[in-house]
Formats: sequence, C-alpha cells, structure tokens
Amino acid sequence: MIEFNKYIKDIEFYDNSLHVKKNNYAHQNILSLKNFEKAKQEITSWKNYKPTNLFSLDDIAKKNDVSKIYYKDESSRFGLKSFKALGGAYAVVNLLISELKKQGIKVDSADLFSKKYLNETSKITVSCATDGNHGRSVAWGASIFGCNCEIYIHAHVSKTRQEAIAKYGAKVHRVDGNYDDSVRVADEKANKNGYFTISDTSYEGYTEVPKDVMQGYTVMVDEAIEQMDEKPTHIFLQGGVGGMAAAVVSFVHETYGEDFPIFVIVEPKNADCLLQSAKNQKPTIVEGELETIMAGLSCGEVSLIAWDILKDTVSAFMSIEDKIVPKVMKLLANKHIVSGESAVAGLAGFLIAASDEKLRKKLKLDENSKVLCFGTEGDTDELMYQKLIL
Repeated sequence: MIEFNKYIKDIEFYDNSLHVKKNNYAHQNILSLKNFEKAKQEITSWKNYKPTNLFSLDDIAKKNDVSKIYYKDESSRFGLKSFKALGGAYAVVNLLISELKKQGIKVDSADLFSKKYLNETSKITVSCATDGNHGRSVAWGASIFGCNCEIYIHAHVSKTRQEAIAKYGAKVHRVDGNYDDSVRVADEKANKNGYFTISDTSYEGYTEVPKDVMQGYTVMVDEAIEQMDEKPTHIFLQGGVGGMAAAVVSFVHETYGEDFPIFVIVEPKNADCLLQSAKNQKPTIVEGELETIMAGLSCGEVSLIAWDILKDTVSAFMSIEDKIVPKVMKLLANKHIVSGESAVAGLAGFLIAASDEKLRKKLKLDENSKVLCFGTEGDTDELMYQKLIL
C-alpha cells in the first residue's frame, strides 16, 4: 500500500468550517431537485443511457480506518469517458428546443435525434472553450441533435483530446494562453459570429446556460446516492471552476437539508482558484500558466454561480501536487478501474487527509466514516493514461 502521509508536506489546506452554514438549501434559483427531475427525464431517454458503476473500495477503506469508500466511475458515460457527457449535451438540446420555439416550432429531443428539423437546426452554431471533456460533450450533443459546433482549446490541451473532439464534426481552434484565455476568445468569437455559447463556467452577465450544464451533472449524483443506499458522511470533490462540485453539493444539500455531509474540495497547486477564493471569501483569480497534469482542473477563475453554492457549504479546501496523481491512478488500475488524471483528485485528497491525525480530527474522519468520491473521467487521453500508469 502506498504511504500517502509523505505527501502531507506538499498540500495546502484551508479550513472553511467557520463559514459553513448548517441550514436548508436555498439556491433553487441556480440548481434544484425540481430541475433535476427535468434533466433526469431528458437524459435517461437518450439512446445508450445507463447508470455508471459505483465501486466500494473496501480494502482501501480498511487500510485508511474508515467504514466505506465509494468511487463513482464515469469512464463509461455515453462512450465519452466522462461525466461531462451529461452537461454539455443537455445544454445543447435545451438551447435548440428554445431557439426553435422562438420560430414557432415545438420540438422535443426525439424530433432532434431524428433530424426532423435539420433544415432549421443546421443554421444554428454552438460553441465553447474547453480543456477537453466539456468540448467533447458539446460536440457530441451538436452532432446527435443536428447543429454546427465551434470549439476553442488552449495551448496545453493535448492533441489526443483535440482529435477526440474533432471526430464529432466540430471545428476545433487552438488559441494562445491558458483555459481562461480560451474562454474569453470563445466568448468574443460567439458575439462576433452569432454563435450560442455553451459554457460550463459562468461569469458576469452569463449564467443561464451553465445552470443547464450543471443540472445535467446532477443525474450522476442521483445515481450515486441510490447506489450507495446509505448516506455519505464525507464527499471529496475535485475543483476546476466549481461546476461539478456545485452540482454535487446542491443535490446532496437539498436532499438531506441541514444535516448534509462534510464536503472537501481538492485542486491542483497551480490552479487552486476555489481554495484562494475561500481564503479571501470572494471569487479570486489565479494567474499564470495553470499547467497541471490534471488537465480538466486547469482553471484559474471560479464559476460565479458555482461559488454561490460552495462558499458556505464546503468545510475544507485542499490543493495537491501533481506527483501524487499517477500513484492514485495506478492504485485504481490495479483494481481494473480506469481513471484519468483529473478523476482521482478527490480520492487523492482523501488518502492524504486520512493519513494525517490532525486532518482526520479536523475533518471528523473516523472508523464510522462513509466517503464518496467521483471518478469524473476515464482515459480521455489514452496516451497520457498509459504513460502515467506504467
């Protein structure tokens, strides 16, 4: 078994527990169980929908002196190998239904699947910036629902991920700078060319579509809670812009009310915008290249609506070094679980915290703890995955 306590010196830990408000969920204007039901009805109607696996890592739980560790494996989601398949494509179908309604045409996703209104949808272009997986979902959604797609990737996105997006017929543009630069370029191009931006992050003046994206993610959360068949005491989540974390937190918080679990967010050291925002108690931008092996978490600006949900519900924020990532990927690979670089951040954070008595005490981790982690991607870059698990 890997000794994870040696990585404790590499982390930054911020205790946000004094800012946590133990009240009932109050952000239904952003994400809600009511709108989850709409997302569930839509997404479960798609061809090849089925719940992804939830693994119980019993030997790892025993060695870390907790009752259970559950790992939700998103590597098989709609063949896209990522939970992002739930968000981008859901926002695309909602956008197309809305735009056709403005033309006096009432449609549902079955009509769009059949390409019944291809003449109309082919005049619509959706676009976004991406680290890889979100763009893949938007491109896939555009291809199955019948519209055009323009995707913007930044300098550090791998060629493998670029090709995975392009295979769905999207035009992929590489731009200089980091992820946040690509978001700005995508927004500028959309405004200039009349594209519809399908972003997984929100910013000033742009919040409605990201709500749909995040609401799609809640289907994954519902599956996990049902599969566990017991309430988690702790949920460790990877960061990024905060959209996935907010989807999990909102669903779980509204489900359990004021008696919600302890949430911990884990980020790369070079892209810890959520941790820095927590320290400053306001959205805080992290500058620089943001380069990290955890490509899907290479984000320097928080999603504003996600932050509204996270700021007074998440108990702790952690940042970790890249060097732990291959260790956790190999640990799971030995159990025949394929987990990409960004998928293991939450579990890595737990393994470090569980190895340190001070952090165990702060996070109330003990032999009765039931821990849930989300493995948000599989080998979305096959070459990188093979390199890292060797």
